Amino acid sequence: MIIEIRAKNCYVFENEIALSMNADMRNKKFGTNVHTENSFNVLKTVGIYGPNNAGKTCLIKCIRAVKRTLLNKKNGLMSNIFTENSVCELGITFMLSGRKFSYDFKYDTEKEEYVYESFSEILKDQYNNEKEVCWLKKDGINEIYECVDKDVLSMIPVVSKSNLLCYVIDTRKFDRIGEMKQLLVEIAEKIDVINMNNIPMEHTIELMKNKNQLQQKIVKFIKNADLYLDDYEYVDMDKIKFKAGEGDEKPEEHVLDLPERIMDQIRLVSTYKGVTVPSMIFDSTGTKKISAIAGYVIEALEQGRILIVDELDSSIHFKLTRAIVALFNNELNTDAQMIFSVHDINLMDCKRMFRKEQIWFVHKDEEGVYVYSLADFTAQQGVRDTTDIMEKYRKGALGALPDPELINSLLSINGNVKGDEADDE
Repeated sequence: MIIEIRAKNCYVFENEIALSMNADMRNKKFGTNVHTENSFNVLKTVGIYGPNNAGKTCLIKCIRAVKRTLLNKKNGLMSNIFTENSVCELGITFMLSGRKFSYDFKYDTEKEEYVYESFSEILKDQYNNEKEVCWLKKDGINEIYECVDKDVLSMIPVVSKSNLLCYVIDTRKFDRIGEMKQLLVEIAEKIDVINMNNIPMEHTIELMKNKNQLQQKIVKFIKNADLYLDDYEYVDMDKIKFKAGEGDEKPEEHVLDLPERIMDQIRLVSTYKGVTVPSMIFDSTGTKKISAIAGYVIEALEQGRILIVDELDSSIHFKLTRAIVALFNNELNTDAQMIFSVHDINLMDCKRMFRKEQIWFVHKDEEGVYVYSLADFTAQQGVRDTTDIMEKYRKGALGALPDPELINSLLSINGNVKGDEADDE
């Protein structure tokens, strides 16, 4: 599970930001929202709020860049355009099998080089004090090198910087660096990053092809989301029914000459009142998005994966987004995790759904971009567990709202701005 994501000089983030999934166990409310293992307490879900173009998507891009970097793929990083510094800094703290690790790297976007890496294991004693044990430090900027595998030390300054160290040396020869690589790959492979405005159907299609328990749970999930749906299947072409148009014209042969991927989607069908029809043609945008995310949600819950979703509430009814989040917060979920950006304030519910530290905000002003948690607000500032958080947010007391002066733009179009009226007088 992800415990923290850090970024500096990446995309819109000039100054260092951190998104934390650490649970504050001084508060026992909604204890099922927390995964506890070996005295480490990690939130199962985190929701990120903020106006358009503030940085929510950039935060998710940072997570995607971490994933791609750890899997030795092109990271797609971009340094902040308002600085002359070309070095992006990213970090992830995570937990695997009850152990906590931290990994940070710096990537020079101009030279396309990894100029810094550090990896540590974080141990906790019986008194809950944490101690960081360094496995690797490769600081090419200051020429400082550390490694638990001593034979690696002499190699670090001379190996290529175009990839992470664990991909440019034979890790099979070095126990700890080999284990480090396994851990980094394992956490990266657990992460799925999707955008609800451009979510691929391929994942659900592949899972629907297999007539197994996972496929049955996906179908149940989709049917529960669409009350008018009788069934949802991946079928042979001869089972799909189209309503014939007027006349007896036969379709041209080339209409069947479709790419295999499109044919796969045609075979993904919904059944209404006994009629089987292609989902991609007949279902609503919301139903299609529910169908697309269903595979990711069920697989995450079944296999303990980490689901990162941009714009979770896009074209989906607020009760469905609430239900999806509730699945991850449920006590039956032992190790799956979801981080999502959202605009729907119906989810901003600390009375019935969330702990304060599960709600995060991205705020942008002329000075920069800020990432902070609802837990940063104190009772003295008027934010308690019993506070109407939605009302606080509406009034702008928590920040991370779009410019409320938009109404003046509308009034000016209609010639109703008070200033104009005064001038007319």
